[in-house]
Amino acid sequence: MFQPNGPLPPEIYWRRRALALGAIVLALILVVWLIVSLRGGSETAEAGTTGVEVDATPTSVSASATSSANSGSGSGGSGGGSGSSDDDRDDDSETTATSETSSTPAPPVAPGQCADQSLAIKVSRDKPTYPAGEEPTFTTIITNIGDAQCDRDLGSGFQQVLVYSLDGNRRLWSNTDCFPQTEPDVRSLAPGEQAVFNVKWSVKTSTPECVDQPEPVREPVGPGAYTVVGQIGELRSAPEPFNLG
Repeated sequence: MFQPNGPLPPEIYWRRRALALGAIVLALILVVWLIVSLRGGSETAEAGTTGVEVDATPTSVSASATSSANSGSGSGGSGGGSGSSDDDRDDDSETTATSETSSTPAPPVAPGQCADQSLAIKVSRDKPTYPAGEEPTFTTIITNIGDAQCDRDLGSGFQQVLVYSLDGNRRLWSNTDCFPQTEPDVRSLAPGEQAVFNVKWSVKTSTPECVDQPEPVREPVGPGAYTVVGQIGELRSAPEPFNLG
């Protein structure tokens, strides 16, 4: 049965049987490989679909978190700007107070008068250090930096001199708190012309509510480093440091 019979030499028949057997084995290997490939591709497709669903969830959460962060930044951004009041508050209270203060619009410039953009303001002190008992004198200089002559009401009710703590976080005094003078003082300023004003500080605190109080509480300001700032309309000078002895 196993011995090849025929007119040809036995080696030829053995070779034919080996080739046939090899072809059968190769066909079986191909069939097994095809089955394994089909099953593996199906599992990969399922895994890929699951992976997309899983990735979608953190993306959605991230978008929500970003939206919340932007909302928080928007509400916080509206509170930038001016210094805090005299009262000692925690950080949250100071942020709220600052936001409320900055939301109050500055008095509008009368029609036809110099716009804030055409002016520059600078403040200086007459000494870098004041010994105990001496009242500082501050000078504000308002300059027309525009290219045309214009008028501006520079009455003391429209310009302020303010004293802050050295870091600028605590507002200590303003010349308009307790003595708001609203008499007009309209100046006609040519390009490059300056208007100079002097104001003296009693080295005591004040608040905007001072004018409405019959007996306002004004505390003496102790030794230390402070800054003075000049303001007209929405225009502010650079802070000028000084010391109290």
